[in-house]
Amino acid sequence: MGRSPCCEKAHTNKGAWTKEEDQRLIAYIKAHGEGCWRSLPKAAGLLRCGKSCRLRWINYLRPDLKRGNFTEEEDDLIIKLHGLLGNKWSLIAGRLPGRTDNEIKNYWNTHIKRKLLGRGIDPQTHRPLAAFTAAVPSFLPMSDLAAVVPDTAATSDTSHSDGSSSAAGSLDLNLELSISLPYYSAAESPTLAICLCHHLGFQGSEACGCQTQQQRHALRFHTS
Repeated sequence: MGRSPCCEKAHTNKGAWTKEEDQRLIAYIKAHGEGCWRSLPKAAGLLRCGKSCRLRWINYLRPDLKRGNFTEEEDDLIIKLHGLLGNKWSLIAGRLPGRTDNEIKNYWNTHIKRKLLGRGIDPQTHRPLAAFTAAVPSFLPMSDLAAVVPDTAATSDTSHSDGSSSAAGSLDLNLELSISLPYYSAAESPTLAICLCHHLGFQGSEACGCQTQQQRHALRFHTS
């Protein structure tokens, strides 16, 4: 047969501890030490289970408990220890003076897990999450561009048919656009002249001098 519970037949109180119960427990342990938790409640005059007294003392009443929020140093230490020991909270608590195993476990489940997931780290394996690494694109650093893109100044020059040369891979583009009337010399036929006045809205008005200009060119052409 296994060991029977310490409060199997006793009429014990359950629920929140009162201030009077806390004072009795503190006074007894200060006077006699922790001793045997199974016999401590009766000796201290408490209608409590021995396990309840032990947890109350360890987690709330012992004087060396550290109160307040966890620091960044404690967070980092908990993460490192968890990576080595896993969910062995009592061993982790042994490395954090003033913190209990139950306190560290609750803090891990409510805060540190969330922090690691926000960093893309699996709280159990302490390795990057597959979904996180797949969602982050891999960009080539600017410092590595020189190894991929060759320097245009170092490339060999290629000569064109007209004797000019340009760097390989480089393109000379002239994006300057201009529109102007064609130029005709006096020796050319005036019949090749193009009148744009009709397209510009000058229909038969005096603003169009193309006919007069063509007549002058024709006269000069025949007399020469």
